[in-house]
Amino acid sequence: MNSQNKKIYPDCPIITRIVEVGGLSKTELIQKLKQNSILMNEYGEKLLTDERFTTSPIKHSLHTVELTVSNLGFPKGTTSSKLYKRAAELGLKLCPIELGPYLRLAFTDQSEEYSENLLKRKQAPLGSITIASEILTENDNFPKGFYLRKINGTLWLRGYIADQLHIWNPHDHFIFCR
Repeated sequence: MNSQNKKIYPDCPIITRIVEVGGLSKTELIQKLKQNSILMNEYGEKLLTDERFTTSPIKHSLHTVELTVSNLGFPKGTTSSKLYKRAAELGLKLCPIELGPYLRLAFTDQSEEYSENLLKRKQAPLGSITIASEILTENDNFPKGFYLRKINGTLWLRGYIADQLHIWNPHDHFIFCR
């Protein structure tokens, strides 16, 4: 582990973004994703089309912070609930679920990291960025949120399944709101 991963927020490397959210209906948002050639997996589509996924009719800006699980004080990884609790203690907030599609549309220069040797089931893919958001349901078979990924030059908005016992790795990247 390098020394930069031992630093805890706010005294660690972070990436901040300001993202415009809202102003589109769910149908318009889905159409905009298609127009911009954003691909989704089955879980991403399930989240986006669920009746509990709502969009804000009013456009507003969100200030986001991207950092690693380790940067929140978990050098060996942790569960979502512990990660989110620590983030709140440090002044970070969960993102609205609708941030996922808007962030994917705005963040088009994501780096592409891929290694077949590092791909493991039930772990965040290398190079992915998970958006920390409130879950829509406790059902373990329903997607818990979105993550961003770039694969072979194509931008993806993907949903993921994780139960309350899932351990995120220290190098996994998350986005929170300020």
